[in-house]
Amino acid sequence: MNFQKIYRTFCNYLETIKFSHTVFALPFALMGMILAQRAIPPVEKIIWILVAMIGARSGAMGFNRISDYKFDRENPRTLNWPHIKGEITILQMVILTIISYLIFIFAAYKLNKLCFYLSFPVIFILSFYSLTKRFTYYTHLFLGFAISLAPVGAWIAITGKFSFLPFLISFVILFWIAGFDIFYSLQDIDFDKKNSLYSIPVKYGIKRSLLIARCFHIIMMCALIYMIPVFKLGAIFATGVNITGVFLLYEHSLVKENDLSKIDKAFFSVNGWISIILFISLLLDLLIIS
Repeated sequence: MNFQKIYRTFCNYLETIKFSHTVFALPFALMGMILAQRAIPPVEKIIWILVAMIGARSGAMGFNRISDYKFDRENPRTLNWPHIKGEITILQMVILTIISYLIFIFAAYKLNKLCFYLSFPVIFILSFYSLTKRFTYYTHLFLGFAISLAPVGAWIAITGKFSFLPFLISFVILFWIAGFDIFYSLQDIDFDKKNSLYSIPVKYGIKRSLLIARCFHIIMMCALIYMIPVFKLGAIFATGVNITGVFLLYEHSLVKENDLSKIDKAFFSVNGWISIILFISLLLDLLIIS
């Protein structure tokens, strides 16, 4: 067995699915976990929640790359991705995507029965997102919805039952993700129009799409503020929310109707910090104030 080849294939898979972008949603899953426990949960729970989150996200992105292969090999923005350059085959992508989803299912099983039963519809939702750009302009909202399931899953992992409370965190994620995904899709507006793919920029144009993204992030901020009394949070989390607002203002200042050159900076750098700041401020708030 050629372990070097296996390792290289695995690394190419991680690069193809942009594994580093897991940072966007992972802190929110941990927020759901901590709010459910109102403290740091047992280490075993934390480990399996992390494994479930990583497996679900990796499987979803793998499915996305496989389903979009015919578009990605024609899109100038994606021509250097490993699966397009042939550094990893589609068969290998399929195998690693299946393995990722199996890891997610096993981790859910180790958490509790309800998580295990829900892992199957969650896989359907995560995978179905990749097809939405073929028939709806509001694919960004569906992406936000799919990722927003993370804190709900983490809450159920801790409590073993449903609650409406984590859906408030999901509401934050939904509009945060949808807003910055509009930014990201601005890069492909011409390609999407040419290939009959759907997005808010395709339907409304750049100027109105930026306004819609701004509205989505205002909704996100309102939901974050509402979390403070609902979850009985204090000044540290409120400070994190204020910092988040500043980061969002900075993000929107980077992307202009006549200048889309800073989209990558707005998408990757700023949004990665937002999720981390909110998680750290929540953790400190619960540990220090509560």
